[in-house]
Amino acid sequence: MMWKFEDFAENTAFIAEDGGKTNYAELAREGEQLAAAAGGRCLAFVLCRNEKGSALGYASFINHGIVPLLLNADIDREMLDALLENYRPDYLWLPSDMADRFGDCGNVYAAWGYSLLKTRHARAFALNDDLALLLTTSGSTGSPKFVRQSYNNIRANTASIVRYLELDEAERPITTLPMSYTYGLSIINSHLWAGASIILTQKTLIGKEFWQQFKDYEATSFGGVPYTFEMLDRLRFFRMELPSLRTMTQAGGKLSPELHKKFAEYAKDTGRRFVVMYGSAEATARMSYLPYEKSLEKYGSMGIAIPGGEFSLIDADGKEIAASETVGELVYKGANVTLGYAERGDDLQKGDERGGVLVTGDMAKRDGDGYYYIVGRKKRFLKIFGNRINLDEAERLVKTACGCECACAGVDDKMKVYVTDAALVRYLRKFIAEKTGLHFSAFEVKVIGAIPKNDSGKTLYSALDD
Repeated sequence: MMWKFEDFAENTAFIAEDGGKTNYAELAREGEQLAAAAGGRCLAFVLCRNEKGSALGYASFINHGIVPLLLNADIDREMLDALLENYRPDYLWLPSDMADRFGDCGNVYAAWGYSLLKTRHARAFALNDDLALLLTTSGSTGSPKFVRQSYNNIRANTASIVRYLELDEAERPITTLPMSYTYGLSIINSHLWAGASIILTQKTLIGKEFWQQFKDYEATSFGGVPYTFEMLDRLRFFRMELPSLRTMTQAGGKLSPELHKKFAEYAKDTGRRFVVMYGSAEATARMSYLPYEKSLEKYGSMGIAIPGGEFSLIDADGKEIAASETVGELVYKGANVTLGYAERGDDLQKGDERGGVLVTGDMAKRDGDGYYYIVGRKKRFLKIFGNRINLDEAERLVKTACGCECACAGVDDKMKVYVTDAALVRYLRKFIAEKTGLHFSAFEVKVIGAIPKNDSGKTLYSALDD
């Protein structure tokens, strides 16, 4: 068992948008019935919303040896169908209002507004004994590539987070991120571990309803990606009366030093905690944290390795860098480094391919006190509103849909799609936004005369007007 719900039987596990409460004893009992309906270890797709039915399915499957693959319930249907064909799960666990869309599946169980649908597949692929969870690597682009997380990975990372954030059963976080996203899921994992009460909501923090729920149910913490804090700054967050708020956490990309300092000053002046962190799905969730006592002194830093973890920097030849203030590629070691990737059903039987070491692809430096600072990214990924977007996957989507040449580049929160056909501009901006499920303001389509190529036909990204 990952979580010992019986230790907190009478504690409230979830508080829904309507104020309805579910305790840990109910969560354990309903989880056992759901797992029994699934009939043992197998693969199940979970289409997630921030609702107690979604959390029930995830927690029940993990606790009973069923492997969940988490997806946002709003995923494009064409993308979902491709993933279903690639991985051939035994079951779908989804909001009951979506069940009619899967007429070829039988409804075998329902609880808390969610339904368990049996697909036509039965144990189509062998599952490695250590495999616990599959999480997407590239936001919502429909990539078939998933991170394979083990039970030990989740257990180690969750225990570490609980320790450094000093979580206990008095905590009451409110959801601000999708639970299918590694950072949002880690908040659920760690607070279930601590026996805390999680306020579940589909509302966004740009709406008054979110903040009313925050106040009514006395939330003590929230987490956010850089875009979250940019919005809060514009929303005049600092003037809000939030007496129950104790902790703010940030991950999912690098926060600007200016905004980091601003929130650190606010936290210091109001007696709250602001904790900046760094992580990825490949490390289960978190690799570093900046202790809140250092948030102002070391603003701009991602902090130090989490308990049980270790950082180093390597140069272009793979040699470890000992000197401070020298940029190198960031390497992490720890029990939360995941098994590897899956790109097809056959990969689900693979074992540990990383041996506890993750070469992150991020470039960083370390100051004289041992605190790390991210300075850039080595690989072709962007963080769009906290969602990691693989630029190569985005190019694949555009080329498949339009049959045109294109190149994708840009910076975090601003992706540029370069094309040569002006007639595609309006369509592509809407298309990318729909396929990723992200706001169109993050995407710019630029028309150029030709996509620059080298002699071997590879795109010269450095020649783009970036």
